[in-house]
Amino acid sequence: MKISIIMRSKDEMPYVKYTLMMFKKQTIQDYELLVVDSGSTDGSWELAQEYAPDIAYQIRPQDYIPGKVMNAAATKCSGDILVFNNADCIPQDEHWLANLIKPFEDPEVIAVFGNQITRPDATPIIQKDYERAFGDGKIHSKWRHFFSMATSAVRRSVWEEFPFFEEIQYSEDIEWSWRMKQMGKKIVYVPDAIVEHSHNYNLKQTIKRFKGEGKAEAYIYGEDNRNVVSDILVPAFKESVRDFFYLLRKGELLWIAKAPVYRILQRYGIWKGKEEYLSAYKT
Repeated sequence: MKISIIMRSKDEMPYVKYTLMMFKKQTIQDYELLVVDSGSTDGSWELAQEYAPDIAYQIRPQDYIPGKVMNAAATKCSGDILVFNNADCIPQDEHWLANLIKPFEDPEVIAVFGNQITRPDATPIIQKDYERAFGDGKIHSKWRHFFSMATSAVRRSVWEEFPFFEEIQYSEDIEWSWRMKQMGKKIVYVPDAIVEHSHNYNLKQTIKRFKGEGKAEAYIYGEDNRNVVSDILVPAFKESVRDFFYLLRKGELLWIAKAPVYRILQRYGIWKGKEEYLSAYKT
């Protein structure tokens, strides 16, 4: 079973250094490494080349569309298993790769995704969201759907038949995995394949990201639910209640006041993205 690791990068210093160092420490070293860089200007591209990847190339930042980039990278690889690991996803031990690909021993498994823990500087809200989304997987197993391409792997044979969708800028991993799920394909979460990966977004970045995810969600699930109460206020309130008890337990009293604002912005961004998509394509 030949393995190809595809690493996407754009201005990921200093994280990319530690990610590449951990690649070199994996118990499995028989892999092909491809690096695709989206016009880094912080030294990420030059550093990656020092690690002598098997394939390395750059694209223009304005040409970055996730599905298109991953499809193009996969065509250049020769592995039976395509491992996707973002440059800022730092494996936490030497067994990350072995743990990640182990479920493929089951021929029914077509894709896997690993566990993500936050960086030390992550805000308490981000820490809480990651703990719920990842961890032992019990919480997200009750959700309609969850998947993350940030550290993941896919059977090449399945990707060749069902490539990634190239028309959305966000949630391409959710679109692909949801499509596979609807076909009855088996996708496995691997809690012991752990990477460190998180972002603290400012106000503008928060709204932009969730707006993009809202547009993608409207496309993926095809639901027209643009009600302000049910789509913004109710979910924001429910999450704020969970935030309150989590932050109280952690002693993060200042964040108790900030959390409801963040949740309103989060849900508004998603709602706005849905509204823009549905207004353009469903009216």
